[in-house]
Amino acid sequence: MISIDADSPVPPFEQVRTTLAQQMADRTLPVGTRLPTVRALAAELGIAVNTVARAYRELEAAGLVETRGRAGTFVSAAGDQRLSLAQGAAATYADTVRALGIGRAEALEIVSAALR
Repeated sequence: MISIDADSPVPPFEQVRTTLAQQMADRTLPVGTRLPTVRALAAELGIAVNTVARAYRELEAAGLVETRGRAGTFVSAAGDQRLSLAQGAAATYADTVRALGIGRAEALEIVSAALR
């Protein structure tokens, strides 16, 4: 499910966070999936409990997971809403650049610069 590259300049919590977020985005982890406990995942990966806890906190802050007390941490339906919101924003942007007379290539360059 997740592997940690000890030689990577990316901190372990970020490796956990991005891997889980990617798995949610590509539906490997569908909505409603219960994630391993913080302790279980930390033990499995051989990293500190606080490292996994931080990754889970950041995923929760982003709305990708929800913690249901003792029941555990689950993939949130908000992950599906992210794509819908992004598509809506993209459509609005496309309408705006068309109205301004900005061509496709220039509009894509503007988006690329904004995402850096």
